[in-house]
Amino acid sequence: MGIAGKAGLTAVGLVLAVAGVVAVRTATFKAPAAVDPASARLAVARPLDVARASANLGQAIRFQTISHQDRADDQPAEWDKLHAWLQTTYPAAHAAMQREVVAEHGLVYTWTGSNPALAPIVLMAHQDVVPVTPGSEGSWTHPPFDGVIADGAVWGRGAIDDKGSLVTLFEAVESLAAGGFKPVRTVIIVSGHDEEVRGTGARAAAALLKSRGIKAQFVLDEGMVVVEDHPVTGKPTAIIGTAEKGYATLKITAPAVGGHSSAPPPETGVATLARAVLAITDKPFPMRFSGPGADMLKSIAPHASPVVKMAAANTWLFAPLLVQVTAKTPAGAAMLHTTIAPTMLKGSPKENVLPQDATAWINYRIAPGDTSDKVMARAKDAVGRLPVELAWTKKPEEPSRVSSTESEAWKTLAGLAADESRAPVVPGLVTAGTDSRYLAPVADDVYRFQPLVLTIDETKMIHGTDEHISLANVERMVRFYQRLVETAATR
Repeated sequence: MGIAGKAGLTAVGLVLAVAGVVAVRTATFKAPAAVDPASARLAVARPLDVARASANLGQAIRFQTISHQDRADDQPAEWDKLHAWLQTTYPAAHAAMQREVVAEHGLVYTWTGSNPALAPIVLMAHQDVVPVTPGSEGSWTHPPFDGVIADGAVWGRGAIDDKGSLVTLFEAVESLAAGGFKPVRTVIIVSGHDEEVRGTGARAAAALLKSRGIKAQFVLDEGMVVVEDHPVTGKPTAIIGTAEKGYATLKITAPAVGGHSSAPPPETGVATLARAVLAITDKPFPMRFSGPGADMLKSIAPHASPVVKMAAANTWLFAPLLVQVTAKTPAGAAMLHTTIAPTMLKGSPKENVLPQDATAWINYRIAPGDTSDKVMARAKDAVGRLPVELAWTKKPEEPSRVSSTESEAWKTLAGLAADESRAPVVPGLVTAGTDSRYLAPVADDVYRFQPLVLTIDETKMIHGTDEHISLANVERMVRFYQRLVETAATR
């Protein structure tokens, strides 16, 4: 046999060997983070009053606890009214828990358990909402702060983000307390008042708990939901955020000589700034099939097509393909790398005046594995010798650590999510930010999940027009929180 023939046989052998490895790994592949609800020993659901819970959520929406970008526009009295309403509406919960106010309007509730040796659980929901875009009020089906109940839903700003969580959490605790439930493990509720702008309430709550030496079993906040039409399977999937990205805004300033636009220099400050912004955005962070974003796809693979399962079981071979497929949408791409988004520009205040400096702001969402130092170094390398100044607008918030998908806390949360949704449960990466990031010193495991079912299209109403929550989702959330507290606090 000639050299060419031997080479051909060798190539065939290699292909067969690779195919064999792929086949074996696919056949034996098991989803990471999988959980059996039956093994979670979950509390049973108690009777609940959906009409009452929905009416109460409608009332909570009417308090205009709006966090404006300019805090001078806020109305502190609205928070005071909300707090008074909570105390009146949920008397059993307030009788059972100790209530503390931090940072003016942040709330910390403690329901002391009978066994102080057990690590407490911390449940979070913030009080504030984002403003309604000026001029868009007429596009709402119902006025955004009327809290109308119609067409099987509660309508208004905050129905989902995040008064839906706040009210249904209190509905659950009220039911348990009124029913005589006594926790063995301490339950703590943290409700920040300014999550949408600064998070000072959550920071103060975290500092208070840390000063008391509290180390929680887990923290649960908003972040992910049960996606009814997951793009990989087209079927419901419960996604629990195990991490969230960091947040940083870079300010780029191009100093320049001002003057009349009729006699411009060879390069204006605006031109220099434009080159700097393009240099940075033309050097994106590489996408990696790793971390919580990759874990989500690997966890859902057994419920997807055979091709997806094969690729997930053999990332050593198919990682580039998985990155390519995942990155087809901006949301998918954001799961795999640090994102770079220029958002604001400033130059001259008049069209015929050269600016004395031109400025741009770039918002980064930093993926786990990267840091703000890496981001700054990459930006400086991208602009090279361009005469621009780079600085953070404020101290960056680093990515959170990744919470466990093997702990007892995960088994409880994932087990309950699976039992309630009847859907696969997978970990995921929250690409936005939540108050939970400030609780990192208080617990190793911080999770982000709201037990409601939404289509991908429905998620667009969060921070948008026509925010509303179905009565079915109100029922799901009350039941979930009731079962979670009763399960976690009795172990």
